[in-house]
Amino acid sequence: MRQVSRARSARQERAGGSGAAGRTAVVGRAVVAWLRSLRGRTIALATGAVAVVAAVVVTLVLLNQGDDRPPVPDTRARHYTEADACLLTGEKGITAGAEAEVWQGMQDASAKTHARVSYAQVTGEQSAGNARPFLNGLLQRSCEVVLAVGKPEVTAAAQTAPQYRKVGFVLVGDGKADGSNVTAVHAGDGVRAGVADAVERAVAGRG
Repeated sequence: MRQVSRARSARQERAGGSGAAGRTAVVGRAVVAWLRSLRGRTIALATGAVAVVAAVVVTLVLLNQGDDRPPVPDTRARHYTEADACLLTGEKGITAGAEAEVWQGMQDASAKTHARVSYAQVTGEQSAGNARPFLNGLLQRSCEVVLAVGKPEVTAAAQTAPQYRKVGFVLVGDGKADGSNVTAVHAGDGVRAGVADAVERAVAGRG
């Protein structure tokens, strides 16, 4: 009986020992697997960080290899002042003749003074009476300088100038400078330069 009991106790001890060893092995394998997965994530994160740094370095190198010359400013961009010079013409507009030269002179003045320039055509009957509403439209647009070319337009502007002393009028043709705010530019050679000078002075006087 004692021998049987001792045999059973020995088997139980061996079984218990095997169970503990098994549990230890399972836990060990789990720890090893976790460490491997942690190492994998760490490597992945490190690889991603290296890729990002490499991309930044390549971008900086490409940018530094660009042209070292300073950028050329856009000549089309012009910062205009608050001054407006407006031209009143006949129905043909600024396509030819004195009207075209006047418009060119206004553009020359705009390049120096940065004043905005525009024009309006008198449509319909070519008379001073019909030109007056078009002239009033320019004045309502707050044009600081008003130019007129063509007999009906010049006549309408000359008659209106005394009522708008704060506006500079430039009459192109046979008009007369009747008033401190009126400048006459005679037709013929030098119209472009004369208009440019008159507009520059008028813009300066309105400032």
